[in-house]
Amino acid sequence: MAPYQFIERATPFSAKAGNTLPVFAVTPAHIEQGAIDPIALDWARKAGFKAESGAILLIPSADGSLGGALFGLGSNPSELPFLTGKLARELPEGDWHIETAPLTVNRLALGFGLGSYKFDRYRTVKSSSAKMLIPQDADATGIKRTLAGVFLARDLINMPANDMGPDQLEVAFRALAAHYKAEVTAVTGDKLLSENFPLIHAVGRASEGEPRLLEMRWGKKGNPAITLVGKGVCFDTGGLDIKPASSMALMKKDMGGAANVLGLALMIMEAKLKVNLRVIVPVVENSISANAFRPGDIYLSRKGLTVQIDNTDAEGRLILADALAYADEDEPDLMIDMATLTGAARVALGPDIAPYYTDDEDLAHDIAEAGMDMDDPMWRMPLYMGYDKDIRSRAADITNAPAGGMAGSITAALFLKRFVSKTKKWAHFDIYGWSPSERPHSSVGGEAQAIRALYHYIARTYG
Repeated sequence: MAPYQFIERATPFSAKAGNTLPVFAVTPAHIEQGAIDPIALDWARKAGFKAESGAILLIPSADGSLGGALFGLGSNPSELPFLTGKLARELPEGDWHIETAPLTVNRLALGFGLGSYKFDRYRTVKSSSAKMLIPQDADATGIKRTLAGVFLARDLINMPANDMGPDQLEVAFRALAAHYKAEVTAVTGDKLLSENFPLIHAVGRASEGEPRLLEMRWGKKGNPAITLVGKGVCFDTGGLDIKPASSMALMKKDMGGAANVLGLALMIMEAKLKVNLRVIVPVVENSISANAFRPGDIYLSRKGLTVQIDNTDAEGRLILADALAYADEDEPDLMIDMATLTGAARVALGPDIAPYYTDDEDLAHDIAEAGMDMDDPMWRMPLYMGYDKDIRSRAADITNAPAGGMAGSITAALFLKRFVSKTKKWAHFDIYGWSPSERPHSSVGGEAQAIRALYHYIARTYG
């Protein structure tokens, strides 16, 4: 069975075993020492090709047709392990293979695959692309599984909010579950109140698209229990504390946590890991209407803690609070939550590095190691209990928006920590979910963050 695709697209990989054009991936030292194909070397020297990082030089054959390409890796190829993604966008259409490269076969093939991604669903003219032969000693199955998970996350984030509201996100959630024969339940609208999810209901009730809690179960009971929780705010106006237009432009990506946990779930199910998987996604739009929740309101959460609303634009932690409390009741072996939660995280680490929080030292170490293994950048942030006093409220147990603006990502994590008490291991990821500039392996747009590393960790530890 082929991996699930939200947007069906052709594979970026060639099926031809022969008759493909060569790419000579080289460093400046290869050119200086003459350690490549003599014809390619002669052409490179005549053209002044220096093998700078990402440079491409097409090579003619003896009859004047296209004979191959030189691809520069720069002096230190390890700095950009997925540089080959640039080939997917800049090589001419056709079938290619890597002839020489001081990179591992998995990285060069995965890099090409990541760089091949296009979000052209709304374009009337589709462009064609080059295809690359996966080296025989590469893990082709694993590479294709990874791309399926990453592309699902990217696709869901890139969809505009008019086509990815709460109803449509539930359709995508159910489609993924159906592909892998997983069970799905949903609690929608006013049923959230009778089922004790008051914070999800409060945040989402102002939208035409009803708020809901989606749940997916896959795998066998008795296997290690893995729970993934993702923030699914399909669009965030900021509520009555409305965002300025400049801050609202990318708010279709505020369901990036949901998109990423679904991409990770795909990878787990596609690999048939022997785990008991549970995926929980609270889904809302943070809209404005006469019944929108207000600054100063106080709500009782599922956990029994009262929460004062001091800013309606701090809505993500509210819906996660009910979802985490619900997930925690099953006492899973591992719980990961992912959310596009705070601007403070981006100020601290920028858009490329995923901050994560956990008070489990072994888990922190293992996740960091997995990130390095998979070239999936992330950084542990401190769950500093000295700031816990900042989330206390005079009128309620806690506030959703501490005054002062200091340590915003940490206080958000401490808020969520209040709703996790029984889970054996828990980590919170405050991701950005977006690439603001083009990189070799990623175009501008929605991005999967940390899920390659998390899959690696879960497969190695539990699977």
